[in-house]
Amino acid sequence: MTLYLDGTSLTVEDCAAVAAGQVPAIALSAAACEAVERSRAIVEKWVKSGRVIYGVTTGFGEFSDVSIPSDDLELLQENLVMSHSVGTGDWLPREVVRTMLLLRINALARGYSGIRLKTLNTLIAMLNHDIVPAVPSQGSVGSSGDLVQLSHIALSAIGQGRCLTVSGTEPAANALARHGIKPVRLQAKEGLALINGTQMMCAFGALALAKAEALAEVADITGAMSLEALRGTDTAFDERLQLLRGYRGQSQCARNLRSLLRNSAIRESHRDNDGKVQDAYSLRCMPQVHGASRDAFRYVREVIQIEINSVNDNPIIVPDEERHIEGGNFHGQPLALALDFLAIAAAELANISERRIERLVNGSLSGGLPRFLAKNGGLHSGLMIAQYNAASLVSENKVLAHPASVDSIPTSANQEDHNSMGSIAAQKAWRVVHNLERVLAIELLSAAQGIDFLRPLQSSEQLEAVHRCVREEVSFNDADRVLYDDVEAVRRLIATGKVAAASQLS
Repeated sequence: MTLYLDGTSLTVEDCAAVAAGQVPAIALSAAACEAVERSRAIVEKWVKSGRVIYGVTTGFGEFSDVSIPSDDLELLQENLVMSHSVGTGDWLPREVVRTMLLLRINALARGYSGIRLKTLNTLIAMLNHDIVPAVPSQGSVGSSGDLVQLSHIALSAIGQGRCLTVSGTEPAANALARHGIKPVRLQAKEGLALINGTQMMCAFGALALAKAEALAEVADITGAMSLEALRGTDTAFDERLQLLRGYRGQSQCARNLRSLLRNSAIRESHRDNDGKVQDAYSLRCMPQVHGASRDAFRYVREVIQIEINSVNDNPIIVPDEERHIEGGNFHGQPLALALDFLAIAAAELANISERRIERLVNGSLSGGLPRFLAKNGGLHSGLMIAQYNAASLVSENKVLAHPASVDSIPTSANQEDHNSMGSIAAQKAWRVVHNLERVLAIELLSAAQGIDFLRPLQSSEQLEAVHRCVREEVSFNDADRVLYDDVEAVRRLIATGKVAAASQLS
């Protein structure tokens, strides 16, 4: 189905679907086309009358006091894109760039940016033909938006940049020509409209959030599996306890845990004779810790959902009043704060997961499970080094969780004297969320191994389904082997949603 953009109704789920190539085509709604043409007509009227407007008939940044002759207005816009295409570092992932294109199109579709419909349709054609500009990952300070990265996208649209291929990159002109797309010849205001926005940090944020929300569910599943393997108690998940505190995320996590553990024969086998009053925090406090991260993700979703449907360039055009307003909607501070919070909340899910892994492999803490979950310990190391990996990932996350949003460094001769660093917050959050996925894969692998040592006892119907899901890809570890393959296989099960589906939680 075609996804019609109107600038107001795009969702985080739409972003994830387009990023993954699951949407056949995008197009503008009829109302959006009308709005775009209306604002463009105002810009052309102003240009014809010689009106002085920032970035349209003047230079940029500290050069805003320099008036540009009418004969040079097109060159001004091309020079803007060329001069700002100064990114460094590795290329951004394809899915992030696709999302950036989607978000910039959606923002321009509101009809407050003065771009031509023809130019906007070129971006749409690029996305529909999967022409993905090669965009360097470094160079944005997160105010005036993601100028550098968006400039590299605009550079491809004018046929001057490069695009990603299976084997590397190719000239954008070649990619456009192969699909019959003519490079854009920028006119007044268009270069600025293309590059002034928050689309890189927002793209990272939307995709990282979608993954983090899914992993919050997986964390409940892996936590329940670990609790079973460690023969823990489910008392702490009582609904009455959660309601007395009142946090939504806490109640949701506890509800999931009760569902996952219902009718477990493992639990019943030691209910009255294990002498255990309460478990360690990493087990007992799952609702409080997992729930706090869930609530943080909910806040981040609110911010991202606003941003993906916002007008965030400068100046904006108000067609009904024939006015232009210079402002700062491009400033990434709302996203920077939220994305730092996203990284912190995801890191905490990894932290508590790693502590459960340690309990599973530590013979002094596992309640009788073999040391390092090895069938023949000594000759075999079992999952000893898998916990090392988790510890490494968690330690990396702690560094990445340091907030970027508290930093700023002036640019443009101190005209732009406060920058959000939201671009850095976004890429850190992306890395933390992917590290979380790997830690949860290690926990699930370890918990499944632990449950196997409790046979013939069975867990709940839901957790046994998850266990079968794992065992269909990874066999019981009865002798040392290359664990990379096992961890990666389980990570794929998590990433593709198969673990969540097996759990029947949703």
